[in-house]
Amino acid sequence: MTPVALITGASAGLGVDFARQLAAKGYRLVLVARRKDRLDALAGELGHARAVACDLGAPGAVAELMADIKAAGETVSLLVNNAGFGLGGKFARLDGARQRSMIDLNCGALTELAHAVLPDMLAKRKGAILNVASTAAFQPGPGMAVYFATKAFVLSFSEALHEELKGEGITVTALCPGPTATEFGEVAGFASGSGFENIAARSSDVVRAGLEALEARKAIVIPGLVNKAGAQGHRLLPRSWLRRIAGSMKM
Repeated sequence: MTPVALITGASAGLGVDFARQLAAKGYRLVLVARRKDRLDALAGELGHARAVACDLGAPGAVAELMADIKAAGETVSLLVNNAGFGLGGKFARLDGARQRSMIDLNCGALTELAHAVLPDMLAKRKGAILNVASTAAFQPGPGMAVYFATKAFVLSFSEALHEELKGEGITVTALCPGPTATEFGEVAGFASGSGFENIAARSSDVVRAGLEALEARKAIVIPGLVNKAGAQGHRLLPRSWLRRIAGSMKM
């Protein structure tokens, strides 16, 4: 039976490259995002894929998605938790409801999806979950306080699941990229010419690193030597320095 990969945030950026690379590996794809036109185009390009338009941050959305997957007779072999967004700016000045939506999507939907797919994986003693975190997970982020906090949650959650499940035939990996050439900067509100685009890695390279780490059963992967070094700052510098450095890069 052809394995099924469920990819969230599949309409742009990393999600598109996850779809293309997993299709090349022979997976049948369930592509999930809000923008149905983009999903339909991608599914048509790849074949052996179907699109499900869904706002995963909305109440009940995950349950509806899983019901749709069950009705289609599909069992998820690989979950790619890629849906998420960030917002740049001082916490008190950003819209509170929008920040809550970020938590609901980046953390809540990711957790609920992992919980939903695990029973079948445990029964088969086979499966994989790839959670997209960020190098932001390794330090506090003044100027993007909630986003950095959500990615710290994703990293901690993924590491814990990796340890819980490694004897069950299931791999959980946290992919922690640095700046990447996607629509993230535009959504987050980074100004053109901010320098973000000058240090951004290629999305396809980040995805390849994530999938290779998953196949190697690694708990964490940080693509790029500079990102690896930067993520270790918490081991070398006082947290007060980390806060100032991170804040100076965004505020």
